[in-house]
Amino acid sequence: MAVANTRHQARTIALQVLYESDVGGHRPEEVLARYLDDVSVAQPVRRYVERLVTGFAEQRERIDSEIGEAATAFPVDQLPAVDRNILRIAIYELTSEADVPLKAAINEAVELAKRFGGDNSSRFVNGVLGTIAEGMIAARAGNGH
Repeated sequence: MAVANTRHQARTIALQVLYESDVGGHRPEEVLARYLDDVSVAQPVRRYVERLVTGFAEQRERIDSEIGEAATAFPVDQLPAVDRNILRIAIYELTSEADVPLKAAINEAVELAKRFGGDNSSRFVNGVLGTIAEGMIAARAGNGH
């Protein structure tokens, strides 16, 4: 299974897990464990889903803060749950998965928004992630990278 396909499947499952956790008020780790028990997925997909979900859970405050800073007109807790969780996955990848290209993480998030979100979700997700990516690029340039 190609890495891109593995990650695409993992992002879709991670979105489902985080959405259920968010809307249902359950801990992400609990939903993940139950979900992976119920769903048959290949090991590479399973491992990446676990990285995405546990990585977000460990960095939730920082990630939600970044969403809030990039989308100041929209309080994080008032965003549509699908959009919020797509952003969470993408921001985790942008900031914590060094081998995921910036454009790949953004494009995948936009595709998830088109598939699962509302009419304006893909534009909103693209705008927020573009703002965050610009900040990351500027910070890297300022650090001599």
